[in-house]
Amino acid sequence: MYLLIDEASKQCAVVDPVEPAKVEAAVKEEGVELTTVLTTHHHWDHAGGNEKLIKIVGPKEVVGGDSRIGALTRKVGHGDELKIGSLNIKCLFTPCHTTGHICYFVTGPSNSEPAVFTGDTLFSGGCGRFFEGTPENMYKALVEILSALPGETKVYFGHEYTVTNMKFAAAVEGDNPAVKSKLKLAENQRSNGEPTTPSTIKDEISFNPFMRVKEASLQKYTGETDPIKVMGALRSKKDVFRP
Repeated sequence: MYLLIDEASKQCAVVDPVEPAKVEAAVKEEGVELTTVLTTHHHWDHAGGNEKLIKIVGPKEVVGGDSRIGALTRKVGHGDELKIGSLNIKCLFTPCHTTGHICYFVTGPSNSEPAVFTGDTLFSGGCGRFFEGTPENMYKALVEILSALPGETKVYFGHEYTVTNMKFAAAVEGDNPAVKSKLKLAENQRSNGEPTTPSTIKDEISFNPFMRVKEASLQKYTGETDPIKVMGALRSKKDVFRP
């Protein structure tokens, strides 16, 4: 869960508020007005708190890309935009994990401080399972849409899977110095009780195998040359990987 606060207006949005009581406490602590819920997808561990949050905090708008999302008031698609105070939010349609998955790309005034909230599409070092989509869907989401964001864009993902993801990345591309460095960093962060979020788009492109499907090393590992087939083969291997 993430609070997205516009410091100027003290308005805020919350991303995937599955634990409403914690959100309510955070909103009070920050002294801000919660206006909007940004839901990445309909799974209970992301959208399951929407109805209760509406009752206890009362944001005006619940945004998402899937009619299965609880308490939805505004269904959005690719390229749709909204604002939280002075913050600009652009919706990126990234179906695969679910057919209605949305990532939220956020910028401040003059496109400053870009950030993207990726739910279960992009994790640090990995991606979500292809529950309702295809390798082609995830290729478009990761390589054509998310990789095209500014490199400095901070990536706020939906689950803390980074250490396991990077152990898989090391099995795939163990000679990549970026993989070695990120695995060591993630292990240190977790051993100290720290989260590994945020990452950046530039960093993910350097070590996340699912964003590197055009690289010769990934093609050699999977035995495929077509990047979409590489994506599918990687996901199949990751699904059965045990570190």
